[in-house]
Amino acid sequence: MTILVTGARGKVGQAIVNRLHAAGHSVRAASANPAELTVPAGVEVAELGLARPETFEAALRGVRQVFLYPEPDGIHDLIKVAEAAGVEHVVLLSSSSVLAPGAESDPLAGHSLRVERALAGSELTCTFLRPDAFASNALGWAYFIGQNLPIQLAYPDADIAPIHPDDIADIAVEALTGDTLTGREVTLTGARSLTFREQLAVLSGVLGRDIPVEKITRAEAEQQMSRHMPAPMVGSLLDLWAAASAGPAAIADTTETLLGTPARSFEQWARENAAAFTQR
Repeated sequence: MTILVTGARGKVGQAIVNRLHAAGHSVRAASANPAELTVPAGVEVAELGLARPETFEAALRGVRQVFLYPEPDGIHDLIKVAEAAGVEHVVLLSSSSVLAPGAESDPLAGHSLRVERALAGSELTCTFLRPDAFASNALGWAYFIGQNLPIQLAYPDADIAPIHPDDIADIAVEALTGDTLTGREVTLTGARSLTFREQLAVLSGVLGRDIPVEKITRAEAEQQMSRHMPAPMVGSLLDLWAAASAGPAAIADTTETLLGTPARSFEQWARENAAAFTQR
């Protein structure tokens, strides 16, 4: 049985490919740019562009399990080819944002929700993994910390429970190779709620130096963030962080509850990635 991992250039996708291969599974790593993939010897590589249906058949040939990144473009065509190819199970890396009120019209949540709904209407057995914020989102501060600049935030006390990407990979591998998660919709978090200010304090401790935090207005944050992302996405993120400032984040399923192994902490992630925050 071959397992297809889409988005295999991403950190989570790479980790899943490595874990599956190390465990002796037949793995096919897929990407829209397969020449840029780095995979262990013996792992098959395939081209799969989710907006390019002509790549679907070859990528899915002989596949029974698929790890899928959410991309609405082409999802209905992909499902048809997967059903015809005999795919039995799809594990989707969705998002906890699909559970929020107004998710259908939200530019962040709507992306994943459209894929979930397409899969739910198919003949495929599906598992939806819905992680909350990734610990690796903190890399967005790396340039400023590396340059000894203050971190400017409109909502420094937004409370989230960041999940280590390796925890997501471990859970995804269980969903692909075991049966305890098959057909389930699982919300994933880290084991501890932390504000942005507390995350930065963790990074400060790991790096051994002060990281100043400056509170700015929402309008200032909108102006800064709009340089790098569309305005609707900026508004969605700021709304999310404003709501998260009301109190500690709820803790959902973790590797502890699903796999019986302790969840990796934000502190562990910070230690592992300290080099990303050093001056360049």
